[in-house]
Amino acid sequence: MSKKKVLVVGGAGYIGSHNCLLLAERGYEPIVFDNLSNGHAEFVKWGPLEQGDIRDRARLDEVFAKHKPDAVLHFAALIEVGESVKNPVAFYDNNVIGALTLLSAAMDAGVKAFVFSSTCATYGLPDSVPMDETHKQAPINPYGRTKFIVEQALKDYGTYKGLKSVMLRYFNAAGADFEGRIGEWHTPETHAIPLAIEAALGRRQGFKVFGDDYDTRDGTCVRDYIHVLDLADAHVRAVDYLLAGGETVELNLGTGTGTTVKELLGAISAVSGKPFPVEYVGRRDGDSTTLVANNDKAKAVLGWQPQYTLDDIIRSAWDWHSRSNHILT
Repeated sequence: MSKKKVLVVGGAGYIGSHNCLLLAERGYEPIVFDNLSNGHAEFVKWGPLEQGDIRDRARLDEVFAKHKPDAVLHFAALIEVGESVKNPVAFYDNNVIGALTLLSAAMDAGVKAFVFSSTCATYGLPDSVPMDETHKQAPINPYGRTKFIVEQALKDYGTYKGLKSVMLRYFNAAGADFEGRIGEWHTPETHAIPLAIEAALGRRQGFKVFGDDYDTRDGTCVRDYIHVLDLADAHVRAVDYLLAGGETVELNLGTGTGTTVKELLGAISAVSGKPFPVEYVGRRDGDSTTLVANNDKAKAVLGWQPQYTLDDIIRSAWDWHSRSNHILT
């Protein structure tokens, strides 16, 4: 019996590549579609690479006709919140127009299963913590709004066009493949764990903490860090669920445990054995005090349970950054 094929859109990026790794391990054939603007061709190790842009309908049609995928995983989004405020046009162009173009191509090709990489940023500022999927969605930046718009389209497409989807709202993805084959590599880097590790490695001038006067246990923001392989596990389970006839659903992906920025920096210093300079500066616009997931629904629907701890996240990230020869900017 031939393997089921999954088109992994944005599969050369950080989260997409870890998904390809797990898809291949679990018997699927991942086909990567990526324009390599943020992805890396050397991260495509478990299936073919088809280069192209999600806004290019003709190119999408070619790839769907050639590979005839059974399901689509969609990761190809601009993700930097601060950049979305400076350049909302690019975010609407890629994250909304691109996603809708991809969806039209997928439906015309007969694909009925679509897994969408969404975000807790669709919730906006938390009314209550931990947040579950019934929390109101009121995004506070263009990034969160573009993801929210695509979620709304997916619900309509499910109701009126028969496309079934799983919308996965990530909290803070982190960590790397434990064998060091792939890891977190953004240019520019904006995520806390790689920035702090780079500081510990002496590759950058210390680490900035934005705000130490929040109403939390030590004054710094609280976030829910989840290992990228736990995220990938949920995506593969979502493909299994949809191909088995599952209905459209939205699910939070987080551990349910919050870590403050100060606690995170302490853990990185402990793992690395290298202290590094930390500078406290003013708050950043749009940062929520506390973002922690209630993940009960993902457990119930997918049988999913995060396997990895914060220590696992930091150790795997430390190994990747220590060994990798890419230069972060």
